This record gives sequence, structure tokens and C-alpha cells, in this order.
Amino acid sequence: MGTVSIARALSKLGVCSRAEGERLVDSGRVTVGDTVVRDRALRVRPEKDHIAVDGARVGKVQHVYVALNKPRGLVTTHNDPQGRATIYECLQDGALPFLGPVGRLDKASEGLLLLTNDTRWSATVLDPASHIDKTYHVQVRLAVREDAGEQMVLRVAGGVIDGDTGERLVVKQVSLLRVGSRSSAWLEIVLDEGKNRHIRRVLDALGVEVMRLVRVSIGPLALGTLAKGAWRRLTESEVAELRVLGGGATAGRPST
Repeated sequence: MGTVSIARALSKLGVCSRAEGERLVDSGRVTVGDTVVRDRALRVRPEKDHIAVDGARVGKVQHVYVALNKPRGLVTTHNDPQGRATIYECLQDGALPFLGPVGRLDKASEGLLLLTNDTRWSATVLDPASHIDKTYHVQVRLAVREDAGEQMVLRVAGGVIDGDTGERLVVKQVSLLRVGSRSSAWLEIVLDEGKNRHIRRVLDALGVEVMRLVRVSIGPLALGTLAKGAWRRLTESEVAELRVLGGGATAGRPST
């Protein structure tokens, strides 16, 4: 049975984020056995050691998997140093343990975001080798109306070189959904990798203004009719399907 840092253990046990675990340790509120922990790097066995916060023992909680329709304007973190509103304002339910986000959506982006306290499942879904498709609907501003949507698709499909990093950025698939009013168009863009601000960096390199960016699906899991700011628990079959897509070799292992 492996060991992890005490802050990591608190996160794995569904108590809080790793950063909050470090703050609990710093404030002397965590004990292992009968000893107050002051060392963030202390290694423990979360499934076996007697760990307590403020005198109350914490133990393994049931794994929970949630889909959230993230509204625009919220940051994907638990505590923001700048005091901005976070996604956790949508998850104020006493029945939920602490859940960590599976990947990120930036503040200006919206749509499907997964959260869980199953760190192994999260790592499997996020593994770059999994190549799980993520589909986005992106509203962009057009400089001209005539045939501009089709031209935009061709430009995006060709990929770009990021001028700041020299990194080549490509998309798996792009198609035109519709040309709208106000000289705008909606594109559907599919990624099978998750580089930071991938779509925005591609479009920025092309000089294209992003008006809205909405993630509508992750693999077979679609946002559907989930209301903005609302969340729901994933079904067992949804959890299993994403686990298999993320790496069938790990599907039979116990989650930690």
C-alpha cells in the first residue's frame, strides 16, 4: 500500500484540495495517530493511517463523479488568490465531498466540466495518451460575411505555430455549424489533446476573435440539456465508459 504526502492524503480522502490540506497542516489542525503534523511532506497511508482534522477522524469516502455546466466568468479552482468567483459556488451541497476538477475550463469558457474525488479515474481521463475527444462550439467574429465561414474552417484546419512558444497547435476536426448575425459564425472544433488554452491560442494566432467558447462533450458524454450552473452525478455506465476510453488496462484496478 503506497504512501503520499499528508496534504495529498487529505485530498484523496475527499476532505479538501491539496493546497487547503497544506494550510490545515500549517495551522496545526491535522493529526496522524496522536501526533500533530507540522511537516507538509510527511508520508502517510491514507487507507490505513489514523488521520484526523480538528480531532475528527477522516476516512475514505465513496467515489463521486459529477458533470457541471460551467457558467462563463467562474474560475476552475477552489480558492482564488484574486478573490474571483469559482466553480465551487455551483457545488454548495452538503451531500458532496470535496471534488477536484478533471482538467480545466478558463474563466471566459463555459460548458461541460467533470469533477470527482477519484484521483485515479481523473488521471486516466486526462492522460494525453488516451486521446479522448473533446468537442467545443466556438462563436467567432467574421471580418466579412461572404463565404467567410468556410474560409475560417480551412484556416483553422491547417493548424498554427504559436508565436510565443514555437509550438505547433492543431485540431483534430473543425466544421462550420452556422453563420449567424452580427458578422459571426459558430464552429465545431474537436480536440483529442488538452494543451493549455488550445483553441484560443489557435484562433488568436489566426487573428480571430473568440466571442464564446462552450465545451459540449467529452468522449461520449454530452452536456445535453443540463442547465447553466447546474450539476448532475454521472451514471455508473458513463463512469465506466470514460475509464475504458482513458485506458482499458486500468479499468480493473481499484481506484485510490
